[in-house]
Amino acid sequence: MTKKVRCLVVDDEPLAIDILKEYIQQVDGLELITTCSTAMDAFSVITKQEIDLIFLDIEMPDLNGLELVKTIKKGIKVIVTTAYREYAIEGYELDILDYLLKPISFQRFFKSVNKYLRLANNNNMPRIESGSSAKPRGSMFIYADKKNFKVYFDDILYLESIKDYVRIHILKKNIITKGTISHFEGLLPSCFLRIHRSYIVNTSKINAFTNHDVEINNKEIPIGVSYKRAVLESLKE
Repeated sequence: MTKKVRCLVVDDEPLAIDILKEYIQQVDGLELITTCSTAMDAFSVITKQEIDLIFLDIEMPDLNGLELVKTIKKGIKVIVTTAYREYAIEGYELDILDYLLKPISFQRFFKSVNKYLRLANNNNMPRIESGSSAKPRGSMFIYADKKNFKVYFDDILYLESIKDYVRIHILKKNIITKGTISHFEGLLPSCFLRIHRSYIVNTSKINAFTNHDVEINNKEIPIGVSYKRAVLESLKE
């Protein structure tokens, strides 16, 4: 049996921990050993247990995550998970494997894990085949109505910008969340296409299209003039 990659999640936000736990559980070759809410607790874990990969927040009580990195023994790889872009340069100087900016989509998480797997394979470390053994259904959490809703990418029909909010159209319901459509454009997988300043569509849900609009679930969604050429080229491929 192939040895699983032993993971540690370090974050002082319970929701962030829950999201990463969910993501790790979706990949067969990863094993979550434990979670910690402080860098000091994490230091205790890595001195007592075998850990291969750490998902590490930076801003935490008592000890900064990057300070913890400086104490980690050789062989343990670190993927930083944070809401602060400004730590990226310092993080890479410490030979951090990858840098995930919150909120983290599953697609981005899985890409980062694959980066670890390629490195692990080159060093004869445990390897996970991303084809047959890991068949995750990509998702992300959306905050609305004081809750975080899990939304699967393949359930989304399209996204619509409404001033300071985004309406996410799903088959059986809609979710409205505060934010910009450009923010979501950076989180969604490649099957999603920006066709208008106010719309992103799931191309797998398109029933028909013309030079002026696309049709999804009997809804005609306009193609913006400045997007037309790129959109039509993409849809005709």
